[in-house]
Amino acid sequence: MRRKLAAGNWKMNGIGIDLEQLDRLMELHPNPTVDLMICPPATLIHPMAAKTSEHPIHIGGQDCHTNEKGAHTGDISAVMLDDAGARAVILGHSERRADHGETDAVVASKSVAALEIGLTAVICIGETLEERESGKTLDVVGEQLAGSTPDIANGGNTVIAYEPVWAIGTGKIPTLEQIAEVHNFIRAELEKRFGEDGKAFRVLYGGSVKPSNAAEIFAIDNVDGALVGGASLKADDFSGIITALENA
Repeated sequence: MRRKLAAGNWKMNGIGIDLEQLDRLMELHPNPTVDLMICPPATLIHPMAAKTSEHPIHIGGQDCHTNEKGAHTGDISAVMLDDAGARAVILGHSERRADHGETDAVVASKSVAALEIGLTAVICIGETLEERESGKTLDVVGEQLAGSTPDIANGGNTVIAYEPVWAIGTGKIPTLEQIAEVHNFIRAELEKRFGEDGKAFRVLYGGSVKPSNAAEIFAIDNVDGALVGGASLKADDFSGIITALENA
């Protein structure tokens, strides 16, 4: 049985005062029945990890470099994330792919760096609106899944997050049937490549998940939780999604 996961991606949001949202989340969910993860900006990883040392919330990063160290001004390595207290890292988010030109090969290399240091890799894949309307969704998702997921990945150290690019932060979401089609496809591809262990990978849905639509999304087969953006910034909003996942 795959344990459900609610992960929050704060993106480039959050300063010291926003740590109170983490306090509020721990107050609302002192003993969660699903896994919880918050991925704040790098400046908040250490204080968040310290706050959650006695709580089951895991703290993650939003990116890492392929190298452990070196002349890479402004970058952060998996070793540094681990040293700051992170337990996981988001890799290959569509914003990184679009804004920084990250290819599947780059995402796979970053995933190897994260996995080798013991971090959980949350690998993001998803199609653009043009690709969706052109009927290329499964081709794009399949190519990204194959190219971004390294051979050392397994159901215990890697999470796949399907985020249709056109649904991120727009308020638009695919139909439940469209979500089911892609998640079932991802599961089949994972089983084809990794055999029985393909059943153990958690596959999250992301893209304008809110408390108002979370329950119906979580009722879909092979949706093992959510990667949440804006709705994870406020504890009370994220709490509604967590509760929906706990009740799924």
